[in-house]
Amino acid sequence: MKRGGILILVVFSGVAACFAQDSLNVSLVGSLGMSSAYGVALSDSFAYVADYYDGLRVVDVSDPAAPVEVGFVNPPGNAWGVAVSNSYAYVADETAGLRVVDVSNPALPVEVGYYNTLGYAYGVAVAGSYAYVADGDSGLRVVNVANPAHPVEVGHYRTPGSARGVAVSDHYAYVAYGTDGLRVVDVIDPAHPAEAGFWLTPASAYGVALSDGYAYVAARDAGLRVIDVSSPDNPVEVGYYDTPGDALGVAVLGNYALVADWTSGLRVVDVSHPANPVETGYYDITDEAHGVAVSGNYAYLADYFHFDIFDYSQAVPVPRSTSMELPRDFSLLPAYPNPFNSATRLSYFVATRGRVQLVIFDLLGRKVGTLVDRTLAPGTYSATWDARDLASGVYFCSMEAGGFQHVRKLVLMK
Repeated sequence: MKRGGILILVVFSGVAACFAQDSLNVSLVGSLGMSSAYGVALSDSFAYVADYYDGLRVVDVSDPAAPVEVGFVNPPGNAWGVAVSNSYAYVADETAGLRVVDVSNPALPVEVGYYNTLGYAYGVAVAGSYAYVADGDSGLRVVNVANPAHPVEVGHYRTPGSARGVAVSDHYAYVAYGTDGLRVVDVIDPAHPAEAGFWLTPASAYGVALSDGYAYVAARDAGLRVIDVSSPDNPVEVGYYDTPGDALGVAVLGNYALVADWTSGLRVVDVSHPANPVETGYYDITDEAHGVAVSGNYAYLADYFHFDIFDYSQAVPVPRSTSMELPRDFSLLPAYPNPFNSATRLSYFVATRGRVQLVIFDLLGRKVGTLVDRTLAPGTYSATWDARDLASGVYFCSMEAGGFQHVRKLVLMK
C-alpha cells in the first residue's frame, strides 16, 4: 500500500505476546504496525525501517517499549534494504535502485539523490564514499556517494547468482549471492572489483554480517553458516546452526548472532565457539521475519506486518568456558569496523606465552602508536585503537609474537 492510502499503525505492548510463542528468555517489549517491513538499520536512537510498499519509515526507539514513527519518505520503488551513514539513509529500493535520503532531521527525511541500478536493489552497505548495492541478477554495484545529490556508479561485479545482501570490511565486500553462496570481492579499486574468494553455501545465501574475521551468512533453509574469512582469498566454513525456519537476515553483536528466521521469528545463537554455534533463545512470531539489527540488549526485527523490538538479555548466559580450548596458532584478525571513524578493534590469538607487540604505522612506515607491548599467556585477546587525534588515511597494524609477524591494513575515514 503506497502512502496516500489508509495505513493503520498500532503500537503493541506486552499484550502482543499472546500472538506468538517465546522461549521465556526473549521478550517482546515494543511493536509498531507496518505494511511489509523487510529491512532495518539503527543510528543513535532511531531505527530506519525499509517498509517495501511504504518506503523508509523513521522510528524513534529511545524508549524500546514505546516506538514512535516520527517521519517517512516513499521512494518510487519497493524498499527492501537500508543502511545509514552519517546523516544519510541509503535505501535499496528494488526496481528503483539506490535512493539517498537526508535524515539529519529524522522527522523530515528528504530524498536528495538516487542511482537507478541495472537490476533489483535488495541490499546495501556503505563504507567511506561508496555504497555497495546487492542488485539481484546484476550483481554488486559500486556507487560513489561522495556527493549524495549525484550518486554515480563506478564499478560492478557479477556472477551467475542473484546478489541479495552485502557487508563491507577493510577493502572487501562480502556478498550473499543466492545460489552462488558467499562471494568475497576485493574493492580496493572501486572501478574494478575483483573476486578474491568464495564459499558455496548449501542453500541460497540471503544475508551476511561480519565480526572478528568471520562472516555469518543467513542461508535460507540451511540456517546460519559461520565462515572464517580471516584470509579473504580462502573463505572456509567452520560451523553452522540449522535454524528451524528460513534464515533471511542476520546481525552480530559480541558473541551472539541474531537471526531473522522467516516464519520461525527471531533466533539468538551463541557463536563464541564458531565451530559449534548453539541457540540460547528465540521468539516465534506469527509474521515473517526478514531483517534484523541489534544494539545493546535489544534486537530490532523487520517482521513484515510489524516492526518488533525484543529484549534478549536473558538469552545471553555466562560465556562458555574456553579454558580447555587455547589457540594453536598465532593470528591477527581483521579490524572491525574497517574503514572506521575514530576507533576500531583488533582481535588476536596468542599460542604460547611470550612477548606480544601490536604497533600502528602510517603509510610512510612511521610508528604512530603502540596498542600492546607485554608478555601474555596463551589465549584470545582484543585491543581497541583510538585514532581520533590522527588524520584520515591508510595505516597498518603489525603483530609480532614468538617469531610470528602479520600486518593488517586500517582505513581511517573522518
